[in-house]
Amino acid sequence: MDDLTAVAEPAPVDAAPPWQIRDLGRRGYEPVWHAMQQFTDGRGPDTVDELWLVEHEPVFTLGQAGKSEHVLAAGDIPVLRVERGGQVTYHGPGQLVAYPLVDLRRLSLSVRELVCRIEQATIDTLAHWHIDGKRKAGAPGIYVDGAKVMALGLRVRRGCTFHGLAFNVAMDLAPWHRINPCGFAGLHVTQLADLLARVPAHSALESTLHSVDSAPSSAAAVDTGALMAELKTVLVANLAAQLGLDPIAAAGDLPAPVSV
Repeated sequence: MDDLTAVAEPAPVDAAPPWQIRDLGRRGYEPVWHAMQQFTDGRGPDTVDELWLVEHEPVFTLGQAGKSEHVLAAGDIPVLRVERGGQVTYHGPGQLVAYPLVDLRRLSLSVRELVCRIEQATIDTLAHWHIDGKRKAGAPGIYVDGAKVMALGLRVRRGCTFHGLAFNVAMDLAPWHRINPCGFAGLHVTQLADLLARVPAHSALESTLHSVDSAPSSAAAVDTGALMAELKTVLVANLAAQLGLDPIAAAGDLPAPVSV
C-alpha cells in the first residue's frame, strides 16, 4: 500500500481464517503482557490468530522510544518499560485495549499495512456513532478534532504481532496530565463518551445514553457498560473485516502456558 493515508479497503473474505476473540475483562497489565509474550514465543505455523480485549488497572507504559522525562508525575501509578513501539501512554479502567496476535506472513501484510488497517478499523468504528476520526502524519493513532482517542503500539517477533491499540471509552482522563502522551507535550486526549455528548441524537446512541432531559455533557451521562459492550462488537467486526479474519468467541481467560 503506497499511500497509507488512503482508506484501507477490507481484506478479501473468501475462506476467512478463524480469529479467536478472548474478552478478558479487567486485569492487571503485567500478567496479560507476559501471557502475550509467551503466546507469541510458543506459536507455530498453524497457531490460530487471536484478539484479546481487556481493561487494565492503572499503569503507564514506556515503549521502545519512550523517554523517562515524558513521565511528568507518575505518583501512585506504576511505570513499566515494554518492548512495543512508541513512547509513553496510559492504560486504565474505562479504556478498551485490544491486542491483535496475528501472523503477518499468513495475512500477507507488512507492519505498515497492519497499522493502516487498524487505524481504518478505528475510523470505521467511530463512524458508527457519526464521529469523524482522522489520522495524523508521523503520529500513529486516531484523532478527533486534534485530540487523540486511540493510541497504537505494536511489536513483531518472527513475523507475529503482539501489543496493540488502546481506545479511550469512558475513563478518568486526569492521569493523562501526568505524562506527555506519546511523547508530545500538551497533546490533548479525548474519549468516546465525551465525543458522544457532542453528537446529535440518533438511533445508535439510544443503547448507550441514559434517558436525560438534556444532552449529556460528560462521561457521567453514559451507560459505560453498554457503551463498552457496543464498542467491542463494532470494533471487532471492523478489525476482522480489515484483516480478512472470521471472529469466533473463545474462553474469557488467558490461554494455557505452552512449553517452548
